[in-house]
Amino acid sequence: MPHPSPRGTYLTISEALRTRIAEGAYPDGLPSEAEIGREFGVARTTVRRALRALEEGGDVATVAGIGRQVAGGSQVAPYKRIMTDVLDRIRTGELPAGSRLPSEAELSETYGVARGTVRRAVHELEVAGHVQARHGVGRFVSPAS
Repeated sequence: MPHPSPRGTYLTISEALRTRIAEGAYPDGLPSEAEIGREFGVARTTVRRALRALEEGGDVATVAGIGRQVAGGSQVAPYKRIMTDVLDRIRTGELPAGSRLPSEAELSETYGVARGTVRRAVHELEVAGHVQARHGVGRFVSPAS
C-alpha cells in the first residue's frame, strides 16, 4: 500500500507548476492529471487540489473540450471555433438565410471533432436564433440571421 502524501503536498505541486507556467513550459496546455500524478508520485486527488489552487489563483483556466490551459492563452474550445466559423459563413452569404446547414456527420468530418462537439455548437447557434431545426429534415439558417 502506498504511503500517503504529507499535508500540503498539493501546495508544493501547485508552486512547481506555477514556476513552470511562468517559465513558459506549457504553451499547449498543462499535462493530464495522470501525468502530473506520476511525475510527483501522488494520488489524483492531490493533483486536483493543486490544479484547483492554480485555478483559484488565476494561473490556469479550464477550457471545455481542450483541458486546462495557462490563463489568458489563445486556445478556444472546439465547439466555439465551429460556431464562429458557421456564423462567418452566414454573415458572408456563403450560407444564406433558408439554406440547409451541413449535417452533423459532415461538420464532424470537416472539423475533425466528435459529433457531440458539433451538436453543442449547432445547439448554441439555435439558442442564439441563427439556426432553426426542422425535425426529420435538418437545420437551416434563420431568416433573421
